[in-house]
Amino acid sequence: RATDPADVIAGRMARARDEISHWGEYDYILINDDADICLGEIRAILHAERLRRKRQLGLAAFVRDMLGT
Repeated sequence: RATDPADVIAGRMARARDEISHWGEYDYILINDDADICLGEIRAILHAERLRRKRQLGLAAFVRDMLGT
């Protein structure tokens, strides 16, 4: 990349600006300025997503059984 022409760099920057302008559409925003911290945040997101109610197969039956209903 250190040898890319100015027009290629300008194109990349334009795409980056466009992508960043849509930040409000995302559920999670990560700033990758520290790889270890970012990796931990990614793992936390994956863990949270796995715990979403809609992903808990059999949860409704479990709750009904627990409540005796």
